Amino acid sequence: MNSTVVLYPAPAIGHLISMVELGKLILTFKPSLSIHILITTAPYYSGDTTSYITTVSATTPSITFHHLPCIDLPPSISTSSLHHENLLFELIRFNKPTVLQALSSISQNNVIHAFIIDFFCAETLTVSTQLKIPCFFFFTSGASALAAFYYLPTLHRNSQKSFKDLNILVDIPGVPPIPSSDMWKPILDRRDKVYDSFLACSTYFSESTGMIVNTFESLEPRAIKAISDGFCVPEGRTPPIYCIGPLILTRDQGRGEVQSESMRWLDSQPSRSVVFLCFGSLGSFTVEQLRDIAAGLEKSGQRFLWVVRSPVSVVASGVPDLDLDSLLPHGFLDRTKERGMVVKNWVEQVEVLNHESVGGFVTHCGWNSVLEAVCAGVPMVAWPLYAEQRFNRVVLVEEIKIVLPMNGSPDGFVSADEVEKRVNELMNSERGDSVRNMGLRMKNEAKAALTNGGSSQVALTKLTESWG
Repeated sequence: MNSTVVLYPAPAIGHLISMVELGKLILTFKPSLSIHILITTAPYYSGDTTSYITTVSATTPSITFHHLPCIDLPPSISTSSLHHENLLFELIRFNKPTVLQALSSISQNNVIHAFIIDFFCAETLTVSTQLKIPCFFFFTSGASALAAFYYLPTLHRNSQKSFKDLNILVDIPGVPPIPSSDMWKPILDRRDKVYDSFLACSTYFSESTGMIVNTFESLEPRAIKAISDGFCVPEGRTPPIYCIGPLILTRDQGRGEVQSESMRWLDSQPSRSVVFLCFGSLGSFTVEQLRDIAAGLEKSGQRFLWVVRSPVSVVASGVPDLDLDSLLPHGFLDRTKERGMVVKNWVEQVEVLNHESVGGFVTHCGWNSVLEAVCAGVPMVAWPLYAEQRFNRVVLVEEIKIVLPMNGSPDGFVSADEVEKRVNELMNSERGDSVRNMGLRMKNEAKAALTNGGSSQVALTKLTESWG
């Protein structure tokens, strides 16, 4: 019988990449293992994973992907009336029989040492319990977010109001005070069904064999200690926590001409002079917001590399290609062509962040992007858009101090003046120098965590040795 570990990511490209990278990391410690990854399809656009899966399959033969049968959600679950997160929880719930079948099939020729699941797949814990397979969660955000997750039932018991109605600072062990409006977007309204799903996750966490977290000890020491000491689950069990990060996309997934063009342009720019703006695989703005970003960049006078995705209105209209001239202010591309570059949809983010000419990063604060910037030692401006990103911003600004905040109006709109101000502050101010110096320190700490004897290496050794 072969020895294997089965991974079950949520069907969003960021979650898939993190889970695959975890699989690769496990193989470096236990090359005798094989990795099986269960793939499910979301009932909405969650990023194109096809080329990524094809590349991994070709380069890492020890990793096998299993595409689960597509599930038709009942008509009562309308894709137009639910959050993406709620649809995802429903999909995972209806997928449990197919996961049971997949695990049973894999176990016919393999000894499954562990079943590692994304937190969105929490309800699937009952399947591994049924099969008597040790189940670990892989938490793709940071330890601070995990501390809040663990503490959510306590917060729920202590108040009858929704976070969106509280207007207070929320106290969570190991985490700086969080404005109630900056809690994760899906849990702001406790009357929303998705709130109950997140609340249930906390219970499943406590029933697991252990929690694997994509962070490292010196990045979030207070949150990690609060979790380990049991302060976040005052009336229950806290499983062992394994901080094995920073786990980021390895630099072998280039995409040809788009990447080459961007990198050639960066090669021609002075050292640490370029601001890089990129907002993740799902980050999209209105046309009005894109034009204010453009105006702010133009007024700032800074060099920039900006990744622009089609606005929601353009995607909905069915227009096949992104016409930058029609979206951005008239003449903007010509006026800024000597110091700026606008790229449609995608660049190789890890390579860009590690380029000598990049001196700052305007990001949506998705945890993968944050860790990529940390590993590159690039300071950030935080512009959160969805999920737990506003929460991440508070932690990154107030606790870790490697980020400057982008301030918007209550509805989230950011003016051209604010874009100009924050970009210049990042590149040319004492405060910018402060976050830059802290970012370089965290880069060194991240490297140390991954070396022999480092905290993340020790944690991963303990994890893999627990599988026998």
